[in-house]
Amino acid sequence: KYAFWFLVASVALLLLVFIPGIRGEWGASRSWINIFGFSLQPSELVKVSFLLYLSAWLEGRKGRLKDAGEGVIPFLAVLGFIAFLMLMQPDFGTFFIIAFTSLVIYFVGGGSKRHILIIILASILALFIMIKIKPYQADRFKCYSDLSFEPQGKCYQVNQSLIAVGSGGFGGGGRGESRQKFMYLPEVQGDAIFAIIGEEIGFIFSGVAVVLYVLLFYRGYLIARSAADGFGRILSIGIVSWITIQAIVNIGGMINLMPMTGVPLPLVSYGGSAMLATLSALGILVNISKHARSCSKNF
Repeated sequence: KYAFWFLVASVALLLLVFIPGIRGEWGASRSWINIFGFSLQPSELVKVSFLLYLSAWLEGRKGRLKDAGEGVIPFLAVLGFIAFLMLMQPDFGTFFIIAFTSLVIYFVGGGSKRHILIIILASILALFIMIKIKPYQADRFKCYSDLSFEPQGKCYQVNQSLIAVGSGGFGGGGRGESRQKFMYLPEVQGDAIFAIIGEEIGFIFSGVAVVLYVLLFYRGYLIARSAADGFGRILSIGIVSWITIQAIVNIGGMINLMPMTGVPLPLVSYGGSAMLATLSALGILVNISKHARSCSKNF
């Protein structure tokens, strides 16, 4: 019953990033607020609050989502408002995570498949337009398709990341023995942490880390299946989908399976706001599991 007010509070914090003197800037991005020396990234809190709100909204409209006026139009209106604030920062990576996760739980909550297909096609068109309008977004796709495109400029980070991962081999160079973290690969404690993991402990243990994310998703799926109500079921899927999608986007960018975006690796990357949001969401997931109809013993 408080989901709407959680969303309002987090959006209010999100609006503060546009106020000079309060906002904190990192490069071209204005995604932080600084108050009395305390730094916070409101978009991370929006991930949790929007999931809560959307799950409650979908459960409240169960059986009416096939109607465009009751389902897809208000859904897109709220998502569009959040997207506008994200893209104005700009924070394309976080926007992608929120939008993709929202689409997943809209489907799980009973949304029309035809409407979802239309949204996907429209999103592809919007992405194409954005790439044409925003040159730096187009550069990321160029780096993805051609690593030799400005290897010392726009493609520097992805090239250095691949050097780190490749030099780790199967067993890694040893804990603490990374060379790329010394002034070669940017953001090694944040977005690029997986590349350093690959360099230091190798392919085998990096694969174990990926398997752990898969197991987390599987456990969340079991919790959703046994949730006491529709709200818990939708929210459980939303939480584990968010964490899994973000992990895929981060790791995929580090090994050039997809264009690189600036999102942290959940539960691993340095960052207080991201860790706070992720642990809060997992705490909610544990609470849903506690009140589930029956606890699965499969895992």
